[in-house]
Amino acid sequence: MRSLIKGKPIKVIVLFAIPLYIGQLFQLCYGLIDTRIIGSILGEVSLAAVGGGGATTSLSDMLIEFLNGIVCGFGIIIATFFGADDEKKMQKAVGGSIVLGVAATFILSLLSLLLLPQILEILHVSEELVPQAAAYIRIILAGLIATTLYNICAAILRAIGDSYTPLVFLVISNLLNIILDYVCIACLQMGVSGAAYATVFSQALSAVLCFLYMRRKYPQLKIGGGDFWPDGAVYRQLLPTGLSMGFMISFVTLGSLALQTCINTFGINIIVAHTAARKATSIFLTPFFSLGSALATYCGQNLGADEYGRIRKGIADTIRLSMVWCVIVLLVVFSLSTLIISGITASREGEIIETASLYLKVNAVFYFLPAVICILRNSMQGFGDTKTPLISSFIELAGKVAIAYLLAPAIGYMGVIVSEPIVWMFMVIPLLIGMAKNPVIGRTGL
Repeated sequence: MRSLIKGKPIKVIVLFAIPLYIGQLFQLCYGLIDTRIIGSILGEVSLAAVGGGGATTSLSDMLIEFLNGIVCGFGIIIATFFGADDEKKMQKAVGGSIVLGVAATFILSLLSLLLLPQILEILHVSEELVPQAAAYIRIILAGLIATTLYNICAAILRAIGDSYTPLVFLVISNLLNIILDYVCIACLQMGVSGAAYATVFSQALSAVLCFLYMRRKYPQLKIGGGDFWPDGAVYRQLLPTGLSMGFMISFVTLGSLALQTCINTFGINIIVAHTAARKATSIFLTPFFSLGSALATYCGQNLGADEYGRIRKGIADTIRLSMVWCVIVLLVVFSLSTLIISGITASREGEIIETASLYLKVNAVFYFLPAVICILRNSMQGFGDTKTPLISSFIELAGKVAIAYLLAPAIGYMGVIVSEPIVWMFMVIPLLIGMAKNPVIGRTGL
């Protein structure tokens, strides 16, 4: 357990963010290995159907990120009660987080499974890819509860300042996932279904281990039956913040889903190129996501403790640090993009490598924008502004939909390549305005 209301702001933020970064990096590495296994053993058709950024991944990403956003929002409220040293309300918030998170997962999983044929049609998944895409996504959707339960446990632990324990169980899960991937796909020849079963089983194990450790290590998190009973005052705090975080993140993935429907019409080479480019982009942007997540908890705890000056200082220092990473990434991309894409895809197809490399170079020039966006909107959620981040994320959704249906059909995949820099420019505007007007930041600004 770690209090984020004491110590040098940038130091406690970075120390808290490091496990988040390593955990996200492990997940990305698993995704890369999964892509490599599927691409090298099952071929590019299977990779296009289920690989990261493939025909159905945007759907599963949207649901997972929405649910994860909800429970992360719940974690902010738990962090606020922790910062205020209100153990009773914290336990009520923990119980409410479990109830609401499980209920939301059950509803979304059931609806998605029932409507899957229609969803695949909306996504423009080609007939060639439908059998494998449907087989994979059904298993992922049915096992979505395992992912949510782990995310709930992780959010609770991070809310009280423990970002290391979720990392340990996540690493165990990902290592097991890699082993089971190879066993199920290469040895048992289960095809894409094997990759899905491996994912669900490893996530379920991670959730169980994390829950048992949490109850044993932290007595204040042991909740009774009464804590699961709805508390109006606590739920009125949980729901707005949880839904705001959930919709904020799902707007992002809905925008990607809109683009994916367009990308799926460009052919397998473009799908694979986009898959590889998005994998690499995720790696480069991960530090921003980690710092943003850390700031949400940091701001929540300091809000509960009325430490507004620390909030301002933490945000400003984190933005400065992220600019350094932007420069490093720019140099790496322009020097090594071809090698990066070749390593991810295991492909020698020139169109794939050149297209994905171009995507990386164009986007890397503008990475300073998502850095500021991630930091500001997570911070705002942490100190109670649930509206401005939603506005910014809705701009992203609207922009990507417009590009998918207007720009990309007119100029092809180049429209997709330039879509994010264009959208980022508009997204940052309401965040800067909202930050300047927010009473927590005050007239002195950052």
